[in-house]
Amino acid sequence: MNDSKLIARRKAILGPTYQNFYDKPLHLVRGSGTKLWDVDGREYIDSYNNVVSVGHCHPHVVEALCKQAATLNTHTRYLHEGIVELGEMLVARMPAAIDTCIFNCTGSEANDLATQIARHVTGNQGVAVTEASYHGVSELTRRLSTDSYPAQDRPDWLAVIEPPNLYRGPYRRDDPEAAQKYLQQACQQFDLLEARGHKLAAVMIDLVWDSNGPLVSPPEYLLGLCAEVRKRGGLVIADEVQSGYCRSGEHWWTSDVYGLEPDILTCGKPMGAGHPLALMATKRAIIDDYASQYHYFSTFGGNPVSAAVGKAVIEVIEAEGLLQNAHETGAYLEAGLRDLAAQHECIGDLQGRGLFWGLDMVTDRTARTPFSEIQMRHLGSLIAEQGVITGTSGRYGQILKLRPPLVFSRTDADKVLAALDSALHKLEI
Repeated sequence: MNDSKLIARRKAILGPTYQNFYDKPLHLVRGSGTKLWDVDGREYIDSYNNVVSVGHCHPHVVEALCKQAATLNTHTRYLHEGIVELGEMLVARMPAAIDTCIFNCTGSEANDLATQIARHVTGNQGVAVTEASYHGVSELTRRLSTDSYPAQDRPDWLAVIEPPNLYRGPYRRDDPEAAQKYLQQACQQFDLLEARGHKLAAVMIDLVWDSNGPLVSPPEYLLGLCAEVRKRGGLVIADEVQSGYCRSGEHWWTSDVYGLEPDILTCGKPMGAGHPLALMATKRAIIDDYASQYHYFSTFGGNPVSAAVGKAVIEVIEAEGLLQNAHETGAYLEAGLRDLAAQHECIGDLQGRGLFWGLDMVTDRTARTPFSEIQMRHLGSLIAEQGVITGTSGRYGQILKLRPPLVFSRTDADKVLAALDSALHKLEI
């Protein structure tokens, strides 16, 4: 079947919220490692999909999934070693004081549960998030996702603070007091929240601020923000759905990069390398308090197949040294991206770390005018024509996002950099 007929069938049977990347949607049929192939056999480098954290169709993960699926799959109300072993493997890699796991299927579920727990433990209802953030699709987490609905519909229990964008935000790199000013702005929003009758239950922070960038925060801002939340009686929820699992190239969790010890940590996408697996982890005293009055059970969360996949992903990361690879290949990629930024005026800024980078695309460097949605879509399409898959994010959709699997190599990086250079030259003609 040709693509036009498949697109017509897709539009007829699926809701309009389903969208495609690029001017000409890709019809992908196979993947391996960092490579994807379309229906015509054309090969692409995947520099976008962090969900398949250890690469597409990793044989060790596939074997673990198939073996367990052929043996047993049920829920956690029966004893099984798999979920216990996965929990032990994760706790051994957690930030200090995090010692208890509850497994889910998606980051949305993990963030929803984390918020419920914070509200119960603190007795407060207010939650703070950053502007243009994304935390999930449940009714509760959708309200926390300020990039997903009109500002006038925000509930009065929500405090929205500015992300620490030192390039595009109100306080920038040339301001030595930028970190303190961002913190003051957050405190003002907390005061307004309290004036509306809501004390803070928690702040939820995506530690790469994916929907805005990625961004790199001044450590003093982030640690000061968390201290202020705790002073006001709230908990700190680290949303590591995007930033966890060695993505920074420095630690398993980006919390540790900043020296932050969260009260609750959530993760999802990279844990199952494509299989739906998520986590809410916290301190024993917090979950004991919640469990004294509330019951939580997920039919599929932590099932034997998911546990087997989760264990296999960790085993691959350790056996193949993927944290070190994220550090070394990430540094190599960064150097190449900075060279591109020096050559192309349309790259206004570069932020990121490890294997997560964002190029802020501008039509005017002085005015920092962001690329439009149409321009970004066309840029992505030009890059795809060179055999490389990228994505977008940013408050204005102006960020070209590179977030490849952890097995991304220097050879892959060279191909990606060459594709970006070629596409940008075509764009500038």
